[in-house]
Amino acid sequence: MKKLFLPLLLLPACVIAQVSIESPKSGWRHSGGSEEQYSQTVNYPASVVNMQPGQAETAQIRGKIAGASRSKPAKLIVNGVAMPLELQEDGSFARPYIFGPGSNGVEVRSPDGKSRARSQFYDSYSGKTKSRLRVVLSWDSPGTDVDLHVITPNGGHSWFGQRMLPDGSGLDVDVTGGYGPEIYSSPAPAKGNYHVYVNYYGGNSEKQVITVATVSVITNENTPSEKQQTFMVPLRAAGELTLVKSFVYP
Repeated sequence: MKKLFLPLLLLPACVIAQVSIESPKSGWRHSGGSEEQYSQTVNYPASVVNMQPGQAETAQIRGKIAGASRSKPAKLIVNGVAMPLELQEDGSFARPYIFGPGSNGVEVRSPDGKSRARSQFYDSYSGKTKSRLRVVLSWDSPGTDVDLHVITPNGGHSWFGQRMLPDGSGLDVDVTGGYGPEIYSSPAPAKGNYHVYVNYYGGNSEKQVITVATVSVITNENTPSEKQQTFMVPLRAAGELTLVKSFVYP
């Protein structure tokens, strides 16, 4: 009986993107004494989220997706919250992120979703400030400026014109080039009513009829009482100001 040998069709290696995460590394760590900067200095207009000089390794998300197409963003998932991830020409990515103490997970997926990498680590520094309230805004179209506005119970208004508030809460950066994310966080949220708005400041509405903004509200992050809510908001024209969510903390 003759055996038939069929030739194997080999796909070029460049067809499948390879994701690697340089930071954070998996395992155990202690971030005490690290120089972690939450709010960045931004030159307007800012096209992408910048990584300021001197940022501690413990407050970075950094890596590369070799062979990735830049026709659409990659996906970043931090502790279950998904957001687009801007890639540079060489496929590299970098953004600051202040993680809470305890267990944290970071996953990066290639733009086509076929390749991914994950890092799971535990920060044992018990003196690290926890984010009791975090609001994450991202959107799905490039060349678009969508702004996050958070109104606090004591009358504070965190937005790109006043990113930091006297109570220590604030917005990390104003992203004007598309995708985001913009992140508001508070280590000690005041009790009472919060209002979260998104403003379609400007963009490429002539190319993309609808821009979809995604807003995630996370309370008591990395604790047994953690709660996450995610909302998707269609935006059609520059100038729209939309109330996404009103809630009472705690």
